[in-house]
Amino acid sequence: MVFNAFGIDLGTNNIKIYDRNEDKVVIEKNMIAIENKNTLFAYGNSAFEMYEKAPGNIQISYPLSNGVIADIKNMETLIKYFIGDLQKSMVRPSDFYVAVPTDVTEVEKRAFYDLVKDAGVKAKKIMVVEKAVADALGQDVDVKNSQGVLVVNVGYETTEISILSLGGIVLSRLIKVGGMKFDEAIRNAVRKEYSLIIGGKTAENIKINLKKLEEDEEGAVVYGRDIVTGLPVERTIPTKLVVDSMEEHFNTIVDNVKVILERTPPELAADIFRKGIYLSGGASQVNHLAERLGSGTGLKVNQAEEPIASVALGLAKIIKEDNYKTVAYAIEGMSR
Repeated sequence: MVFNAFGIDLGTNNIKIYDRNEDKVVIEKNMIAIENKNTLFAYGNSAFEMYEKAPGNIQISYPLSNGVIADIKNMETLIKYFIGDLQKSMVRPSDFYVAVPTDVTEVEKRAFYDLVKDAGVKAKKIMVVEKAVADALGQDVDVKNSQGVLVVNVGYETTEISILSLGGIVLSRLIKVGGMKFDEAIRNAVRKEYSLIIGGKTAENIKINLKKLEEDEEGAVVYGRDIVTGLPVERTIPTKLVVDSMEEHFNTIVDNVKVILERTPPELAADIFRKGIYLSGGASQVNHLAERLGSGTGLKVNQAEEPIASVALGLAKIIKEDNYKTVAYAIEGMSR
């Protein structure tokens, strides 16, 4: 019997699943909507559509927080439904490769394993892969040689900075700065400058469209609630305000990359100087971040072609190519 294999990259904002049979990566919002505390109402992208719009009896939440599982029951439900959708509701035994952050405790890593084991997806084998290793593979970096590689993954709530060599992680640092902090900074700046309260989705859209707005030399048109009158209004926000509001968080990422570089062994540092930084993650696409990282460190910045999917693409490579199987490991031998 031929078994399928799935690669799962759990992000706070998006879940990325590689399906070996279809040879494709599916990206959905990692969100769940629960009605009256116990009934599944919506999940994935459809739950995100309702976010910030739902009535009080529908709770919409992210089961992940800061890169680790915060709500295991809801996360199990999501995994079960996403895998069920991919298998057309005919759940068959499959192998699972799960990406985990490096800079978390063994208990938190174990939670990723238990999550898949208990999600009712008939996991035949569960293997764990360090997220940064999969990330580099997804960007076509050969992680098994002795060259030093610097990977910076800017996610929704966290940024993971890692130095790789010989298929393993030499140094790693996880900081609580990411796309959500950028959104908060934009909201705070708009509130302070225009006495206007805007939603998280609005701030995210400004952030995503920043590059196009700057190219077109246009401001961002937003709708929100005026603090003084309490009435809904429309305002045009200059792009400079948006860029300036995120500057502090850009600098935090640059400073933490420098800290890692200062601790890097000289031979590996020489490799990194030649190759530069490999930048990925959904929030890495924010305009000006890559250039700030380059000017702040003096290194070339290689931006991932598919920044959101790079970890899942790396898992795909591990699943398909025997040469990379050794970078995956089992936490508890074979699962049931």
